[in-house]
Amino acid sequence: MTSAIPPVSYHLYDADFPAFARALGESYARYGFAVVSDHGLPGDLIEGTLARFKTFFAWPEEAKQRYHRPGLAGARGYTPFGIETAKGAKAHDLKEFWHMGRELPPGHAYRAFMPENVWVEEIDGFREAAYGLYAALDGFGQRMLRAIAQYLGLAPDFFDARVNAGNSLLRVLHYPPVPEDAAGAVRAAAHEDINVITLLLGAEEGGLEILTKDGRWLPINPPPGCIVVNIGDMLQRMTNHVLPSTTHRVVNPPPERARRPRYSMPFFLHFNPDVVIEPLPGCVSPDNPSRYPEPITAQDYLEERLREIRLL
Repeated sequence: MTSAIPPVSYHLYDADFPAFARALGESYARYGFAVVSDHGLPGDLIEGTLARFKTFFAWPEEAKQRYHRPGLAGARGYTPFGIETAKGAKAHDLKEFWHMGRELPPGHAYRAFMPENVWVEEIDGFREAAYGLYAALDGFGQRMLRAIAQYLGLAPDFFDARVNAGNSLLRVLHYPPVPEDAAGAVRAAAHEDINVITLLLGAEEGGLEILTKDGRWLPINPPPGCIVVNIGDMLQRMTNHVLPSTTHRVVNPPPERARRPRYSMPFFLHFNPDVVIEPLPGCVSPDNPSRYPEPITAQDYLEERLREIRLL
């Protein structure tokens, strides 16, 4: 596969950090998305985590339901097929998924915002693999934010203390074979991500498309060894749309591939719950006046958006 968005090699991060930041930022300014090649995340950790989730999603529905936690807005454990619905969509997405989040020590100030994780004891090594991947993606995401800060003319560590205990989520998605009675539903309807940035490990099946500024849908098919990193609404708001949060979707496959499942693993990196989101001074100008005069905390913004997609 070839990527419609030119990949930026992660090797450049250490070799020439300003050049990496510039290439990354220019991709975001144009697309809201970037493709990073040579990411260096452990392949055995990625494949091992995915293999364990494939085992889980193959279980009978009643077995999976034991790991559903109503009342947590889908924040932990299993969310069944037919629940999440994109903002403004009439039909639910054709997917089921699992969420895990940050584990904090007892007494931590943010424990009230981050429920305990749910682990599948029946699958050997489930917790170790899944949380190991969570930690690896969390670290990688923070490095991407240092490059974004550099591009914005900020100190590279600007975001460090704003995301070091963020309410970030690793989501493992299973899109089953498309049912014959889908009736206009798609695997993931057009939407924007809520969070700061999203890191998406490549899916085995295609379907991801982004909406370009001129109104075209552009398929994103990153080559093996790449990771897609896109801007979320929280960072769009903080940068006053200098970095756009781009509408994207996962379309249903052509008929000859409709019986194939699709799996993907996005990591939604979030601000710490009490971070105030308001436009950065350097992103406000006479040509780009502030679009958000009212500041809002990351937690309040998250809850507002979860209500819109029917998870809260």
